[in-house]
Amino acid sequence: MLYAIIATDVANSLDKRLGARPAHLARLQQLKQEGRLMLAGPHPAVDSSDPGSAGFSGSLVVAEFESLEAARAWADADPYCAAGVYAEVRVKPFNKVLP
Repeated sequence: MLYAIIATDVANSLDKRLGARPAHLARLQQLKQEGRLMLAGPHPAVDSSDPGSAGFSGSLVVAEFESLEAARAWADADPYCAAGVYAEVRVKPFNKVLP
């Protein structure tokens, strides 16, 4: 089943985010290689695809996992969690309708 992982960043987390980004992206690449990643990306803190020093307010990952517990475990192991980027992470079942 698909699950949405919705994360909210702590304030002023851009430096922490940039430091943990390579490890974070490596995990997403693994999901992609396994054919389980539907989409992933950050939420810019301002209305721009390149927010610069404003940074990001959070992230969204939609991917396939065996269960809600497996999705939560994957989310909890994210390098952004260990680096203190995320203030909150929610994991919810997701039904894709379109496209």
